[in-house]
Amino acid sequence: MDLGFDESQQMLKSSARAFLEQECPSSMVRALEEDPRGYTLEFWRKMADLGWLGLPFPQQFGGMDLSYFDLVILLEEMGRVLLPGPFFSTVVLGGLTLLESGSDEQKSDLLPKIAQGSIILSLAITEPSALYTASGVQLQATLRDSSYVLNGTKLFVPDAQIADKIIVATRTQESTDKTTGITLFLVNPETEGITITPLETIAGDKQAEMNFTNVHVPASAVLGNVDHGWDTLSHVISLAAVAKSAEMLGGADRVLDMTVEYLKQRVQFGRPIGSFQALQHHCANMATAVEGCRFVTYQAAWRLSQGLPSTREVAIAKAWVSDAYRKVCALAHQSHGAIGFTSEYDLQLYTRRAKAAELAYGDSDHYRKVVAESIGL
Repeated sequence: MDLGFDESQQMLKSSARAFLEQECPSSMVRALEEDPRGYTLEFWRKMADLGWLGLPFPQQFGGMDLSYFDLVILLEEMGRVLLPGPFFSTVVLGGLTLLESGSDEQKSDLLPKIAQGSIILSLAITEPSALYTASGVQLQATLRDSSYVLNGTKLFVPDAQIADKIIVATRTQESTDKTTGITLFLVNPETEGITITPLETIAGDKQAEMNFTNVHVPASAVLGNVDHGWDTLSHVISLAAVAKSAEMLGGADRVLDMTVEYLKQRVQFGRPIGSFQALQHHCANMATAVEGCRFVTYQAAWRLSQGLPSTREVAIAKAWVSDAYRKVCALAHQSHGAIGFTSEYDLQLYTRRAKAAELAYGDSDHYRKVVAESIGL
């Protein structure tokens, strides 16, 4: 296992950092928190021009044909600047699900549009239970004649208010084995019977509740095989968990840099407060946590890229990084003192997103249980 970057990956990382630091300042992050769409078309097109929107897709579908590990490298840099917008929902959630289980016709139709920046996708997984497990999928899809009728509710659907297509996880068959009977549908959110209600979130990101009332979708909208969608969905949840860990890693690393910079500049008792041992220890603990995040995230991403069994590594990464990001932000607030708690200072932007990311695609407690089971407990 080699977790080092090759030359092209290092170029991707450095060029992404330079672009994002210039094009995505915190002022834009703040402004888009208040914008109901949560992104700008101009910036979206710039990412398309860079090839980022098609980064993990094959060239035959207009993509760059890079690896999942390369995508994780890019997401880490996006996490450093708290990139707003539908990149995660479109490329990671919608795009990778489509790539894994879509028919040739579906992929040929939609993946090039994603790469071109002409379509936004999302994935509706969770329901009122907020579970990312098979038992959490309860939205009913009933076959009637040549179409399916969907009834139920999805919660915390990212970017649903701007999505052109949403992949919806449904239950098409009741079974004692909850992993059986799950089917994915590619749905137009403007279909009659769908109601989308934006939700207020701690991170200021754009999530929504979707209610389905007798929503008719054709059988051709099925993504993958009927009743066997959990294999795809569970794998995409793992991909999303590590991708979110990469964003958290980038955010934690930026919080560390922000804190070190502040401690060098803030003078008290005639010297920079970074010279005080207690604050040095805070930063040392933060740096240790960040390096741990980097290792477990890269390890899980590498195994996923190689197609190796990775259930344990994904769980370790998401559990560790979720806790570590929160810890890094808490130590940063302690080190900054009062200014770190003001809305004008950028630290609070990271702290709020750390909490939201901790809960996304399975929280720490869920993944600690997975790790415990993997070691025979």
